[in-house]
Amino acid sequence: MLSAVVVAALLTGLVRSLLVDVYFIPSGSMEPLLTEGDRVLVDKLVDTAAQLQRGDVVVFDGRGSFDPITDQRSLPEQLLAGAGQWLGVSGSHTVYIKRVIGLGGDHVECCSEDGHLLVNGDVLDEPYLYPGDNASDGEFDVVVPEGRIWLLGDHRSASQDSRSLLGAPGGGLIAEDRIIGRAFQLVWPLDRFAPIGRPDD
Repeated sequence: MLSAVVVAALLTGLVRSLLVDVYFIPSGSMEPLLTEGDRVLVDKLVDTAAQLQRGDVVVFDGRGSFDPITDQRSLPEQLLAGAGQWLGVSGSHTVYIKRVIGLGGDHVECCSEDGHLLVNGDVLDEPYLYPGDNASDGEFDVVVPEGRIWLLGDHRSASQDSRSLLGAPGGGLIAEDRIIGRAFQLVWPLDRFAPIGRPDD
């Protein structure tokens, strides 16, 4: 019996480390699609710009861009936080979820005369925006370098994202190798169980 439990735990760990993981939504920055306390499944095989599309919702490691690389918490606090994250009952202070707006080579700017984002000169249709929010309350004009990604939350007025780091080292641009995977399924709460679509769906 004990050996079966150990094998099951090892298999679960292997699947979650290589294929599919669960992520706890810690804030309302992706409303209305995702709300605080939701859990989503993350496809860890989709983790490079070549596999991503504008409009994909991704989970990424923010250390070195959104957060400092060093963790100031004690070892017991880190272990407790790690256990909560693994069980899907708490979020991470270094892992974030946002929407891909610009990939390497894209020119992203805000805003057009009618208040929309422009990507490579074309108006970006954003049906996922939080009702009443502007595409952005601040102007920006960014050319995304190769190997980097420009990310925004859907609840623009409540999201700390690439716009928030325009003057910081890296300019709010996330390195491709920091992408953990693409969120593809909302699994909790059960009454909101639904796939998270892609732009071409």
